[in-house]
Amino acid sequence: MSFASLKSQRQSKASRSYVTSTDISQESHSTTIPKVIHSNDPETSTPRNEGTVYHGIPENVEMRVSETSGRGLWAKKLIKAGSVIISLRPHSFALARQYLDSNCSSCSAAPNSGLLRCTGCRTVWYCNTTCQTNDWPLHRLECSALRNWAKLAPSKNLSVPSDAVRCLGRILWQKKKEGFDSTWSKEIDALQSHRHSLQPRVVENNTHLAHSLVRYLGLSSPGELSEFGISSAGDLTDLISRFVTNTFALTSPSLTPVGVSVSPLVALFNHSCDPAAVIVFPRSSLKPTEGPQMQVIALRDISPNEEILTSYIDTTLPRSLRQAALRETYDFTCHCELCHDGNTIDPRESIWCPKSCGGMCPIPSDENEIYQCVKCRAVVTAPGSIMDAIRIGQEALEKGSFHSRYGFALQLTTNIIPLLVSAGLTPSCHPLLALIGLHKSLLLFSFSADMSQELLDEAIRTAAKHYMGLSALLRDGHPVRAVALAELGKLLAVDEPRPATSPPANIAFPPSGPPRLKAAYETLVRARHELMIGFGRDNDGGELGRNIREMLVSLEKELGVWTQGIHNTLQDVLNSARK
Repeated sequence: MSFASLKSQRQSKASRSYVTSTDISQESHSTTIPKVIHSNDPETSTPRNEGTVYHGIPENVEMRVSETSGRGLWAKKLIKAGSVIISLRPHSFALARQYLDSNCSSCSAAPNSGLLRCTGCRTVWYCNTTCQTNDWPLHRLECSALRNWAKLAPSKNLSVPSDAVRCLGRILWQKKKEGFDSTWSKEIDALQSHRHSLQPRVVENNTHLAHSLVRYLGLSSPGELSEFGISSAGDLTDLISRFVTNTFALTSPSLTPVGVSVSPLVALFNHSCDPAAVIVFPRSSLKPTEGPQMQVIALRDISPNEEILTSYIDTTLPRSLRQAALRETYDFTCHCELCHDGNTIDPRESIWCPKSCGGMCPIPSDENEIYQCVKCRAVVTAPGSIMDAIRIGQEALEKGSFHSRYGFALQLTTNIIPLLVSAGLTPSCHPLLALIGLHKSLLLFSFSADMSQELLDEAIRTAAKHYMGLSALLRDGHPVRAVALAELGKLLAVDEPRPATSPPANIAFPPSGPPRLKAAYETLVRARHELMIGFGRDNDGGELGRNIREMLVSLEKELGVWTQGIHNTLQDVLNSARK
């Protein structure tokens, strides 16, 4: 399991959500920086970006420090939805173990074939000689470390260190190469550390990571780290704390987590549970060997003098779980509007009206309280049974998410989802939404060349429910929502193993035959619109957006052939009638 996965598990141990890939954004909540002009009022005149330790702040963005949220980045001009705010290569990144032989260790791409293997460590792979040459200045040191680690590994499963250890190693080698007074090194050192307020469990994990790093570097004790600018235990603790707090999940163009990355500039963005921007790796077609390109994309129009906020956590989780995750990892309490709006029902914690009026009720949390529908004021009569169902659902989510047996996990989601639906949970409610997402992933995993019509149809219905739940929580264009819609469209476009000649009257979705093809086309058109926002208009929606565009062209041709066939048949009938 990769460090990104472990970190996400730690943040949401009691509330694992699979509506997103492992957290897209793992930024720091920063508070201090040298030579920054302080601005407590976002409406004040803009300070200059010159004189800061950070390199590459774009002209339409500025850095300020506020009394409430510390340092952050503000818009100087109007930024339109779908605009790329920042695009850069991370300071450092490392692939998770399971992706080392399928992705390039220099640009993180996953070509279908033709990867070149390092003949030294025989652990990392590259797209071509260009990528291998680009990575050699660091891999020259990494190659030796990987070989030595493998020699001392107690088992084959542990013959490669984690992505976190390898990424930290690259950071230290790069700092030594660039110089400790270089801008690159100063940006790393300016990352926020929470070592004085870490919880015991986090301290234990960080200690283990520190010992693994020392061993990976070929040293016998932390005291030998002075060549990397680390002269005390406090320096080492700060390094590990900065890394853990400020890592981002390195993701594929479709949001699959494939490793970890660090970018001090992107880490300056502060948090909101209703973010105006997202952090993605869309893989634009321009200069692919310069990847991975980490990009911050505007989800909505951002006004001048407005702070640009991203999200550090899974925002589909209910407020209490979001706050717990933020306190544990980032040591602050969120005060965004979503966390403070107690006058409306949060779809993340909602059930349908017991009288079926179409309204919603808040999820019961106390059997002695009275819970009513906000629309018709109907009273929830059995809050205890609903609370029990939610508890069972949460336990099932934990078991299914980390169980090694696919069949067991699929059976678990198959049994528990109907229980939560019968309890009245809305599709966007936790943990139902997370279980639906997990169920969809398990169904897709079971796809094969000889899959049944029933399996395909169930996957389509599950994908539709997943998107419906996400659309109640995430704004139009959010990459998680966009990817879910693209997945639904792709499933609808799959050739039916056994098309129904006359679908059962009680099953209206998915349609069969040409109507399914038309539904696939319409869904993919909507998906492409959302991808253009979430992955950037200048990127043409990223690699996924370009793939969807190609699918649409193919579907248009197929629909055209079908329409022409109908036209020809009708013409033949008319011609026969005239004879």
